[in-house]
Parts: sequence; structure tokens; C-alpha cells
Amino acid sequence: MGKTKVIVGLGSCGIAAGAGKVYEKIRALKEAEALDIVLSKTSCAGMCYREPLVEIIDESGSYLYGEITEDKAVELLNNHIVNDNPVKEYIVCTDLYDTPDKKFFDGQVKIALRNCGMIDPENIDEYEDRGGYEAIKKIISGGMKPQEIIKVVMESGLRGRGGGGFLTGLKWKFTYNSKSAEKYVICNADEGDPGAFMDRSLLEGDPHSVVEGMIIAALAVEATAGVIYCRAEYPLALKRLDIAIRQARGKGYLGKDAGGKKDFGFDISIKEGAGAFVCGEETALIASVEGKRGMPGRRPPFPAASGLWKRPTNINNVETFANIPWIMNNGAKEYAKYGTENSRGTKVFALAGKIRHGGLVEVPMGITINDIVFKLGGGIPSDKSFKAVQLGGPSGGCIPSWLSDTRVDYESVNATGAIMGSGGMVVMDESTCMVDIARFFLDFTRKESCGKCTFCRIGTMRMLEILNRITDGGGEEGDIQKLEELAEQIKDSSLCGLGQTAPNPVLTTIRYFRDEYEAHIHQKKCPAKSCKKLLTYTVNDHSCTGCTVCARNCPVDAIRGERKQVHVIDQDLCIRCGICFTKCKFEAVSVS
Repeated sequence: MGKTKVIVGLGSCGIAAGAGKVYEKIRALKEAEALDIVLSKTSCAGMCYREPLVEIIDESGSYLYGEITEDKAVELLNNHIVNDNPVKEYIVCTDLYDTPDKKFFDGQVKIALRNCGMIDPENIDEYEDRGGYEAIKKIISGGMKPQEIIKVVMESGLRGRGGGGFLTGLKWKFTYNSKSAEKYVICNADEGDPGAFMDRSLLEGDPHSVVEGMIIAALAVEATAGVIYCRAEYPLALKRLDIAIRQARGKGYLGKDAGGKKDFGFDISIKEGAGAFVCGEETALIASVEGKRGMPGRRPPFPAASGLWKRPTNINNVETFANIPWIMNNGAKEYAKYGTENSRGTKVFALAGKIRHGGLVEVPMGITINDIVFKLGGGIPSDKSFKAVQLGGPSGGCIPSWLSDTRVDYESVNATGAIMGSGGMVVMDESTCMVDIARFFLDFTRKESCGKCTFCRIGTMRMLEILNRITDGGGEEGDIQKLEELAEQIKDSSLCGLGQTAPNPVLTTIRYFRDEYEAHIHQKKCPAKSCKKLLTYTVNDHSCTGCTVCARNCPVDAIRGERKQVHVIDQDLCIRCGICFTKCKFEAVSVS
């Protein structure tokens, strides 16, 4: 065992929680006190809810500490490093004994995320030490032909992790069969779903796995150049991608005779997107790379035959490429042993919303929603009940809690009316209004529509107007039927996946939570007590002590009453802000 190693998690989640300051504090203490330690950095380990994370590896083992502040960092160094006395109350995970947080990693199988939180993403040597770029050496030294590479990927059963779930090997085969002197490989890193951060975390934590996956794809389809299309809102991911590409180029994995293969010239460039959600669609992405407005085009021809600059182009997303080196190193059968018959391997999910353990998990396909939410995610905070999950982002749908035994594979999820998508999983509890959730996601897709298709551009606006009216208390008889009719017309008449799937959140919430729509329309009530304009705040005669706290805090002077006398809320003046409800210490204000 060498020197004690101190590793600070410097992914976006860690930095947002203060990990940058913690790192600088440890660095300053190391220099000031001449501590004999190796200070390093890594990225997100998935445990976002415990950031900032600091790992200390010494002769006795590994200790992962959570929620570390600058003051706690000083305590860690003094106790663990100087006095060899680990601080147990800060430990979230260790191999030496069980901790409550250790359950977060139980049941996970890390393939795409195998190096995230394990290596310095800006150090190619650490990637190579864990088997990085060995797959390329194996392919080239073994003289594998393109068809042989494609066969391995086909046999693995890997399907595209960007949402469509198309067989990766089959897509590669189509591109290989399209003959051209120039071909392209594109990595779609245009992650735009609210609550999704899988691609960002992968690019920040293990950019070399994506670069290596793209090189392997280029060998398989005989591509001459590669492009990573990443939104500009991901500055840290872009920085680490740029470092990884330059390092790979410096070691001969990119450029002329890439990977040591004579006459194989392949290099990768980065294209920064402007944040248009529609550019996640292949043809819109290609238009954006070419310098045009990001708008989808008709298919066929498909990109595999005529894509970037009208040349054959293979497009996969970040997670798909990250799986490729592992598959080539370990074999198709080893990968295919995970998952279900038609959904092989593992899937990365971003857990967000009303959940205790928000973060990033990678699980075998076929695990149930219930297991993800409760075994890995720790369940719902504040002892509230689990209501639904939004799976597949704005293009997906809401799956109710009574279907939480649904297995997470492409066919099972599609049967609920939702889609797998890229892996965003937003958890909702009893306080979530499903009508408002549908309104939120539809508002997002309405804004992100490129405007090319009339039904997508105008139809989503009409649907949003109806939903706004319902949540504001102006719902009318027949509104649900109008929403359903508009949804089907938009799905049938839109050119690309954005419009074709935009109504999904509305349709699934009507399907599973129709009673909430009806309560909004007929009773002018929000069962979740979420829609402000449908709430009524009243003071309970038997509980009010006349303390005047509610009256003094009301921003519009809607509460009247003398001290030590029961107060009354003027419903005509009340703006439903809820301040009286939250400020009352005697639970004298009720909401209905």
C-alpha cells in the first residue's frame, strides 16, 4: 500500500454542493501541514444526495464520507489522516462494515458507469489502468473485421439508450452496408429532459469510455470522422471531453493511423448545441451540426444511408457508446446475461423529484420500478405516499404507484403508455397534482417545438390553453375529450418524435388519474391541494388563539380579527399564497 489517497468528487452535483471549496481546503492543509497524502479528484459516484463526497483510501480500506464541509474536511484530516481514527458519523459507505447508505449501491451493476467516481476523468492513465482502450488494441491486434465487431454488438443485445431502443448492432450494420468514401459517427449528447442528468454525469466522469466507444463504432462502420453534439449548458462535460480527445490524440488513439491501425484515420470534434430539445432528434441534430436551424427532416432516407453532409452516418447516444468497450472486452454473452430476453444489459437512471436518495443508478434491465424507488432510492421523504413516476421525460408518461411492479424494459414500459426514454425518472408523491404535471411537461414541449409542423406548433398550444384553464378553475364539460382528440391528432400528424410523443404525459395522466381531472373541472378542487387558484384557506374557530401571526404576515391584508379573537379570511382578497397556513403554529388554518 502506497500513500494514503484523498479523493474529492468534483462532478457538477458535488461542485454545486461546495466540493470545490472542500478540495481547495484540503489542498491548502496538505501544503501547510506537509501531509504525506495524494490528493486527487473524481466525478459523480451517483450518490448525489450526499454531496460533497470525499473518499479516503488507506491501508485498512476505503472510506467514503458524505456531506463534507470545509470544517468537516479539517476534522477528517486531523482524525483520519493524522490520528488514524476514521470519523464514523460522516461515513456513508465502506467495505469494512454495513452502513444505511450502502443499500444505495446494492443491486446496482455498473457497466456504463464502471469508472464514474473511480478515476480522475482528466487523467487518461487512470482510464488505461482500469482497462481503458484495451478493446481497441484487442480489435486491431486481433485483426477483427467490421462485420465481426458488428456481430459482437448484435449478439450482446444492446439497444440504443437514447430512447428509441433500436438495436445498436443493426444500426451499425446499416451504416456499414452504405458504401461511401466518407462516413461519420455522431454521439448524441443533447440531453434535455427535465430531471435527467445521465449523459452529463457520464461525460464528466468517464469521457474516455465514450471516445473509445466511438472509435470502435468507426472501426465497425468504416467511418472517417466523428462528432460529439453536446449542449453548451454542460460546461464541465465539454471541458473534460476536450481534455479526453486531446489526450487520446496524444497517445495515438485518434488521428492518422488511429489506434495503431494503418490507413485508419479517425478523429473527433465537438459541436456545442444551443440547448434546443428538438435537436435530440437525429435529423434535427444533423441539421444543427451542418450550421442550419435545428429542424427535423423526413425519413427515409435514414441517417445510416444519408446523414451528415448527405453521407452515411451512425448516431448513438452517450450511454450506448459507454457500453461498447466493456462489451468488446468481456464478450457479448457476459453482457447479455443481464436484463430480459428483449432488453439486454443494464440501464442508467437519474432519480429526481420526491425521493430520499436522488442521484444516478445503473441497474439490470427487468428490475421493477418499485425496487428502484424504494430499495435504491430510499422511498418517499416526509412519510408521504408514493403516487407516480414520470418515465421518459417530456416525451414519456406518468406511471401510477399501483403499476410499480412494472419491469423496467422497453416492452413493459411501453405497455403503460410511457417510454423508457434516455433514463430520467421523476418521482412524485401525494402532494403532486397530476393535471399540473401534465401541464408542466406539455408547456416544455410546446416551447421546444421547432414550429415546422402545424399540429405540433398549434395543437400543443391549444392543449396547454385547456390545461391552464382547468388548473385555474375554468375547466368545462368536454375538456377531457378535447384533450384526447387533440393529442391523437398531434401524434398522428407530427413529423418527428417530439410532436409524436408530446401528448404522452397528458394521455397517461388522463388514463390513470382521470378522477383528478374531473375534480378540477366539476368540483373546482385540486385533490393534491397544489393548484393555487382552486384552494380555499379558512380559519378553524376551535383552534384559532387570536395570536395575529397570520394577519401580520398576510401580504394583501386579507385576514381580519382582534387579538385573542378568532380571525377570518376574506376570500375575495385572498391570493392563495399559503403564508397563513405555513406560519400558523396552532394548525388553525386549513386548506381545502
